[in-house]
Amino acid sequence: MDVDPDLASSLSPPDAAPCDADPGAISRRGLLIAGAGASAAVAAGAPLEATAQTPSRPGARPQENLVATTRVTLDVNGQSHTLDVDNRTSLLDLLREHLQLTGTKKGCDHGQCGACTIHLDGRRVNACLTLAVMHQGAKLVTIEGLGTPERLHPMQAAFVRHDGYQCGYCTPGQICSAVAVLDEIKAGLPSHVTPDLQARPLLSIDELRERMSGNLCRCGAYSNIIDAMAEVAGVAVPGTGERRPA
Repeated sequence: MDVDPDLASSLSPPDAAPCDADPGAISRRGLLIAGAGASAAVAAGAPLEATAQTPSRPGARPQENLVATTRVTLDVNGQSHTLDVDNRTSLLDLLREHLQLTGTKKGCDHGQCGACTIHLDGRRVNACLTLAVMHQGAKLVTIEGLGTPERLHPMQAAFVRHDGYQCGYCTPGQICSAVAVLDEIKAGLPSHVTPDLQARPLLSIDELRERMSGNLCRCGAYSNIIDAMAEVAGVAVPGTGERRPA
């Protein structure tokens, strides 16, 4: 009876390995068997790690241990806080995520909208642009520290009277910035529209508008915001509630 040569070759035993062959080398047949087994395991839904486990390097550290942290102490709204924070944590994220002071808003996170404006050692800053670990021992004032619903800061009360907000998202930054603007003018710090850098800046509507230009209001409440600031500053305005181009 004639025998199919392909069938005969498949039934024949494997060739003996030569005497000088490497005992650790894998044969072609063994490679095919291993590949078929891995494919079957993947098709059956077994995790790939179960079919090919690679030993971890000795002495490897967990990823979380590679994060550099620093202990920082800050005075926030009159209360001292000591925290261990990731060195990459912004002052904004520390306030919102670590201290749950969510009045300070995250808008653009690039220092372009002013929604995260707070007071840092008496000066206004965009909290999203500075790292918390850079301000050991600093004194911060957020919107929560300016006033309370029962006892509003004069600027907060003026914003309410003049309807200086609509959606309210930018309002905490607007108010913190507005308070700082009046302090800047009082201290004699010039702005871009100050006509004489050697003289004290005038407390004018133009000065208020220029100094508030870094705080954006998508709702367009700029005129009302200026009215509120003018009232607190004691600057005469054309009329209560009158709308003017920003």
